[in-house]
Amino acid sequence: MTWIAKPVLHHPTLTRNKVGYTRRDYEGRISTLCAGCGHDSISAAIVQACWELDIQPHRVAKLSGIGCSSKTPDYFLGASHGFNSVHGRMPSVLTGANLANRDLLYLGVSGDGDSASIGLGQFANAMRRGVRMAYIVENNGVYGLTKGQFSATADRGSKSKKGVVNSESPVDLVALALQLGATYVARSFSGDKAQLVPLIKGALSHGGAAFIDIISPCATFNNHGGSTKSYDYVREHNDAVSRIDFITTADEITTQYAPGEAVDVRQHDGSILRLRKLHTDYDPTNRVSAMAYMQAHQARGEIVTGLLYVDPLATDLHTALNTSDQPLNSMDAARLCPGTPALERINATFR
Repeated sequence: MTWIAKPVLHHPTLTRNKVGYTRRDYEGRISTLCAGCGHDSISAAIVQACWELDIQPHRVAKLSGIGCSSKTPDYFLGASHGFNSVHGRMPSVLTGANLANRDLLYLGVSGDGDSASIGLGQFANAMRRGVRMAYIVENNGVYGLTKGQFSATADRGSKSKKGVVNSESPVDLVALALQLGATYVARSFSGDKAQLVPLIKGALSHGGAAFIDIISPCATFNNHGGSTKSYDYVREHNDAVSRIDFITTADEITTQYAPGEAVDVRQHDGSILRLRKLHTDYDPTNRVSAMAYMQAHQARGEIVTGLLYVDPLATDLHTALNTSDQPLNSMDAARLCPGTPALERINATFR
């Protein structure tokens, strides 16, 4: 077996961000995915987003499940924490890690098979509990590792590479995230880096459950005529509701915008999501309107992309549980186990 590794040395003139890292420092191993896979474009967008946010790689915990998408964390943030869980169980593993150490930034990467089938219950509970995380689904509508069977997100009427027509209704993870209470919900396309990078930056800086569904065509099994998740179909049917710019407040920002209405949404960490509306009837801060707008355009065969909903007052699971500001994994045994008298007082409150 031949191993191919990236060079360790970087050119000394590479641009560094505010914490001293080059973009190359946010990369991982060489991808083993098929040439042209949309997942590689998502990995590149994550690398760019983390570099622009000046995130120290060791502050990120990346978790995944099983599938082509769940292999991708090996291809970015090589110096971060990582854990590859079993099929569909990434959300619960991430929840446990988040409760133990709230100081890390959590990035969950999954696929349509991993999250919309065996992991659907885990996805639902992570969203409704408000686990602070950036949850990315790399959605190609097929099981790429097992030769291209339809996944639960495949649209009814779409055709497989062999010509089989899907007769089942799709699971719409964006609609579920909106209904279940996620406070940052977006949909994007792996081939639209200009839209995708700021969406990822916003998700990583969000104070609650952030979900991004990214349509990522499978170059091998689902990029043909009749597929609703092919490159051509998405480009022809994409309806972007807004253009998003992510702005930090540490330094003065000067920029120019095209004519039109803009709205600034301040996130919990002080950063600003600047949304320029492309559709005057769209309100990204109204959950019900977002659901109705998305479903109306879906009925016309259009794929709505952009930041679909954001709650600037989002809270997370730690707030709901009133947990300690000090991470649990840094506490000693005496504080974690205060003894029998304390346990008896706690039990008394339930009687």
